[in-house]
Amino acid sequence: MVNKLERLLDSLDPDRTLNEVARRADEAMNTFPLPSSQIADWEAFRRCLIRFHQRVEATILRLRGDVSGGVDFDWGRCCQVLTRAFGVNGEKTAFEMARTGIEGGLYAVLKKTAQTLADSCAENEVAARVGHYWNVLSTDEKLAAPDEYLGRHGHLLPSELTEGGAGRVRADFPKVLQEHPRMIQRLRQIGRT
Repeated sequence: MVNKLERLLDSLDPDRTLNEVARRADEAMNTFPLPSSQIADWEAFRRCLIRFHQRVEATILRLRGDVSGGVDFDWGRCCQVLTRAFGVNGEKTAFEMARTGIEGGLYAVLKKTAQTLADSCAENEVAARVGHYWNVLSTDEKLAAPDEYLGRHGHLLPSELTEGGAGRVRADFPKVLQEHPRMIQRLRQIGRT
């Protein structure tokens, strides 16, 4: 019989979370009509990024209809993603890339934006699944879950997490669960090389 932890870990498999969200972001990227490889006008750049952000988000989240909150609101959300993707003043960096065509130009900006949105949405989805799992457990189940996890997956964790009775794993077990899909994804990538 499959228990709660096994069901959670199965639902957190990278193919069902990280890779699936990345596939949807790629689908949005591949179906977005690029106006050109360069955009020299700031307002045209903003409009393009807003439309792209909406397309990617709607595709990732499987939304139907308009997802706009207004131009200023939508641009603010784009700027948050651009900052995560390109650092402080990310919107200016992205515009310079799109304007000059350097470092891949507009296509590279859109690709990095889609990847950043996908990463954020996947992390939120994983955190929600872990939160739901953790919040319905009894106190005894919360104490037993790290032992079960360590018994099955402890050998995959870095030794600094498992030394001394694995206190770091036990202290913040939900965070360990949230990192589980990335760990499995990295291990699978190593196995392919």
